[in-house]
Amino acid sequence: MRSFTKSQDMLTRAERVIPLGSQTFSKSRTQYPYGVSPYFISRASGSRAWDVDGNEYIDFVSSLCSITLGYQDPDVTDAVARQLQDGVIFSLPHLVETEVAELICEMVPCAEKVRFGKNGSDATAGAIRVARAHTGRDRVATCGYHGWQDWYIGSTARHKGVPKATRDLTHGFAYNQLESLRAVLEAHPGEFAAVILEPMNVVEPEPGFLEGVKSLTHEHGALLVFDETITGFRYANGGAQELFGVTPDLATFGKGLANGFPVSAVAGRADVMKQMEDVFFSFTFGGEALSLAAAKATLLKLKREPVLATIAERGRELTAGLREVIAARRLGEVFSVSGHPSWTFMNIAASSGPVFEIKTLLLQELFERGILTIGTHNLSYAHSQADIRALVAAYDGAMEVVQQALEGGDVRAKLRCEPLQPLFKVR
Repeated sequence: MRSFTKSQDMLTRAERVIPLGSQTFSKSRTQYPYGVSPYFISRASGSRAWDVDGNEYIDFVSSLCSITLGYQDPDVTDAVARQLQDGVIFSLPHLVETEVAELICEMVPCAEKVRFGKNGSDATAGAIRVARAHTGRDRVATCGYHGWQDWYIGSTARHKGVPKATRDLTHGFAYNQLESLRAVLEAHPGEFAAVILEPMNVVEPEPGFLEGVKSLTHEHGALLVFDETITGFRYANGGAQELFGVTPDLATFGKGLANGFPVSAVAGRADVMKQMEDVFFSFTFGGEALSLAAAKATLLKLKREPVLATIAERGRELTAGLREVIAARRLGEVFSVSGHPSWTFMNIAASSGPVFEIKTLLLQELFERGILTIGTHNLSYAHSQADIRALVAAYDGAMEVVQQALEGGDVRAKLRCEPLQPLFKVR
């Protein structure tokens, strides 16, 4: 049985000076059950990560979808090392800012002009501010997860600290339900600046859905924003908008834009992006050159090699293998797999019983078998066919334990920890 003693000791130390011991909710003990989980990674390479206790994992979290090429990709590392010799941040813009913007404009259908931030939340907040400036309106319709800024997070259960006046301007609608969006827009006619959504996450868009969203958005005088923080440079070189053939007015990018280096982007129509000349979207580190050098190397590799085609093929193998395991274990009423091949979800049916106890047990058994996941499988170019086979085999063993627990009528008895508690549902 794996030991997590050093991780737990380090968590105790970290929590003395860092709330939750982590900078990110999704990397904290809210997502990793205490007693059976690693909490600190010491190093990573390719598709592998090692925790501070020395346990090795095949990493299917991929730094929350930020790693597209693999940890320590040599092309990215070399580009960053070269840039480091010239400097990191400067008193005037560096040429690499223009070079990366040009690459994005070349690759992304909606991109005519580009501005950079550091996190996906910077980009989505910037896009909404620009949309409000362009339309002269305040309300926003949302679908998916769009970051920590007030304008969005205030509409979720995690709205502590967000003024009610801000919260009241954001309205959620249901994915794949055009009538849901129509009802939101018609409830406040002429008041919506933007409709922002993740073009795909857990399930595929139904035929005509994205086209319908665009039509309804424009019919009501608002701008369409695709939050491609995850789907961008993962679903296709031009993002989900290229894959599905629907071009938004604005789009936001982050995550895999630079294979883990901190940079994000707002891109879109030139007439809308012109608002950025007056809208205050300005960062001291927005032009930080190491991350932009990493972005340039990442985008050039996406253009040069079959990165996303390879990831998609591995993902199809993964999905097929997991579905076979679920069927063989007669757990089809409990588990299902969905999502794009590059970003798949292991879903647990609400009708199956104690969902969070089942999820906790599944994670407990997967960590023990050397798989790092929090319920999704975020693939990179570094994941091999052997990695996929290892994941499927680990799920087979973990689901055997879940199957026994469900048949015995006591999932909790199989847990060596307290079950996870829900954080908040965004997808």
